[in-house]
Amino acid sequence: MRKLIVLCAAASALLVASCNTVAGVGKDVSAAGQAVTKTADDVKR
Repeated sequence: MRKLIVLCAAASALLVASCNTVAGVGKDVSAAGQAVTKTADDVKR
């Protein structure tokens, strides 16, 4: 039973850490998309 509790706690910690990582990747991709959009707008002018 104790092993199960420890395993669940470790899985929860990994889940929270991975959510933060995925959020960070989403922000990076968003920033890259905005840079591409800005460059495309600059080329149009």
